[in-house]
Amino acid sequence: MKLIISFFIFLISINSFSQEAMRRWRKMNQVRSDKFDLVLPEAMRENNIDMWIIMNREGNFDPLYSDMGEGYVGSTGYYIFTDKGEGRIERAVLGIGGYLLQEGGTYDYFGSADELKTFVETRNPNRIGLNISKNMGGADGLTHSGYLELVSVLGKKYEERFVSAEKLVSDFRSRRVASEIAIYGEAGELSYTIAEKAFSNQVITPGVTTLEDVAWWMTEQQFKNNLGSSFGMPSVYITGPDGVEATSSDRIIQRGDVLMIDWGVGLMNMYTDMKRIAYVLKEGETRVPEGIQNAFDQGVKVRTIIKNTIKPGVTAQKAETAVYEALTKAGFNKMEAFNKFTNLDKTDVIIGCHSVGNWGHGIGPSIAFFNPVRLGYELKPSNLISIELFAYTKIPEWGGKKLRVPLEDDAIITERGIEWLYPVNPRILVIK
Repeated sequence: MKLIISFFIFLISINSFSQEAMRRWRKMNQVRSDKFDLVLPEAMRENNIDMWIIMNREGNFDPLYSDMGEGYVGSTGYYIFTDKGEGRIERAVLGIGGYLLQEGGTYDYFGSADELKTFVETRNPNRIGLNISKNMGGADGLTHSGYLELVSVLGKKYEERFVSAEKLVSDFRSRRVASEIAIYGEAGELSYTIAEKAFSNQVITPGVTTLEDVAWWMTEQQFKNNLGSSFGMPSVYITGPDGVEATSSDRIIQRGDVLMIDWGVGLMNMYTDMKRIAYVLKEGETRVPEGIQNAFDQGVKVRTIIKNTIKPGVTAQKAETAVYEALTKAGFNKMEAFNKFTNLDKTDVIIGCHSVGNWGHGIGPSIAFFNPVRLGYELKPSNLISIELFAYTKIPEWGGKKLRVPLEDDAIITERGIEWLYPVNPRILVIK
């Protein structure tokens, strides 16, 4: 009887796994279909690209491999998109196959990689976009040898028509459709619930648990839920009077520690990036010390100003200028560079509101000092963005030294401005 029961439990388990696999596959098919229908035409036409060729080689796939539907590449294969001047962009696959790709229903034609020259000559495009980029790894998938192969196959005539598809890739990826925004919201829910549970007494026992223990617990949750990450090991760290003391190491968590997490999960080609903060109560304490709480509250005020200031229709550079002007007006001090805080009684602030989406750091418009090229890109409704800031405030508990409060949660830019995709960090988590 026990064997029969175990067998039925096994069958139920197998069925639930297959249902989840199919659910995710169907959702990603819907994303791809919507992106090809709604985003691809405007992205290709705005960038004046008639044909977009994405080369893949077995064992060396383009960064957009998942976006395009993946598939089996025996040697060399291509996803090819052609603007024939109609409403719809033609989608073809040469040299890439497989059940999941073909059953996805998003491509018009499947053929052999040997057809490439005839295929291109028949359509005779004026500008051929290739994934070559100096500034973005996600748009730089074409290898040098791959480029030479395209030149060899297509000849000098078409080589002269090759252009970088850098901006096209950025626009295609960063302009979101409803189906992928739904996935991102789901990823956000998983990300923050795991992070907040990690900073609780369910996981942490002061004087016993190490930073590494917490990081491995979080990694195990990713494994159990089949979640990826673009950051590797979660950054679980302690910030003290002299800055970061230890990160995801064998340092034992002690009472009085200020803990922080910086991490994200990957779900169906969508990757989050967020932070959480916790305080470990000392013996006799019942709440977070006033100075630490005030530093967090200042960070929340900064976050509110950022949220209320960013609007679509301007470059990321203009949005950054507007944010710092609003912060300065509210009494905050703009830092000259990261971690270059002052001894002023004001809260020092620096922002890094970068693109998110198909990687923890996306390739769309970015209101961040570390993405200078994308500061020049225009913010569009449907762009996903991390609202990231670092606020440095003096606290009496550290003799007037400043505590760096990092806040980060993911949002979407709409016609109304910034809207959150899941519940953002509302408080310092308390570990008893």
